[in-house]
Amino acid sequence: MSYVNNLKVFVRVVELGSMSAAARDRRVSPAVVSSRIGELEKHLGVRLFNRTTRKLQPTEHGAIFYKGAVKILDTIEEAEAAVADVARNPRGSIFVAAPLGIGRRLIAPLIPEFKAAYPEVDVRLRLSDRKLDVMGEGLDIAFVLGTPPDSALRMRPVFDCARVLCAAPSYLAEHGMPESGRDLVGGHHKCLLLRFPGANEFQWSLDEPDGPVRYEISGPFESDDGDVLTDWALAGCGVVNKPLFEVIEHLRSGALVEVCAATPPPPVQLACLYPHKRLQDPKIRLFIDFVTQGCKVALDALLAETADAGTRR
Repeated sequence: MSYVNNLKVFVRVVELGSMSAAARDRRVSPAVVSSRIGELEKHLGVRLFNRTTRKLQPTEHGAIFYKGAVKILDTIEEAEAAVADVARNPRGSIFVAAPLGIGRRLIAPLIPEFKAAYPEVDVRLRLSDRKLDVMGEGLDIAFVLGTPPDSALRMRPVFDCARVLCAAPSYLAEHGMPESGRDLVGGHHKCLLLRFPGANEFQWSLDEPDGPVRYEISGPFESDDGDVLTDWALAGCGVVNKPLFEVIEHLRSGALVEVCAATPPPPVQLACLYPHKRLQDPKIRLFIDFVTQGCKVALDALLAETADAGTRR
């Protein structure tokens, strides 16, 4: 910005006809004004002013440069005003992806609120539990569960999402209550699997007394839609590993019962991925901030209700 400041000083010297007057106008010392003019003259290789005892007059080069400088400063001012207007009144489209459960329960309900606050921004939401190619699919923002692979994308943590293993009372009545991960392996129980190309949900990690332990699990039911797994669990088909907020109502009602309560799955992080330069767009920053705050408020409310109902340890 120093060159722009030099231009601003130069223009005011020409318009006011005096370095001291320009210094007062710019609220700097006359020495600073003189230094900035000197920097411009050194950069351009020409003298910009004819100095007399009464007034400064621009040279021929100075007069030409003044016209160009005014145009440059006007363009910068217009650009800054346009950016400020976009920041105050963002517009355009945002392409967002999220996992099915989180997208349906947490993010989708926030979008009408965001649209009401910023009516000129359109949000294009895609929901999928599969692995996403953020850059290749032209996404501005992707919400992901778990640790994303290393990439050139920027990541912003949203919250740590508690997980729970649960099953329907009818399933437990027939197959018994699993108490630990060891009860889930070897075909003793039917596990409901989230599977899609590249998925690694064939292993469940549980928090044991000595730290997390991974268990190789199996079962006859699998889907790439987490809500389908919940429906199967409700139907008594097996044990499901779900984010707590997705099944909390079923736990409250007794339609599902927590299993392996002493060794639950560790929390999984919900994070927001975005290409580095996209966050410079004011509407992208606004949306991420809005959704992050909204998700935290919704999750806190759910957990508070759970604590009050005594359905969670």
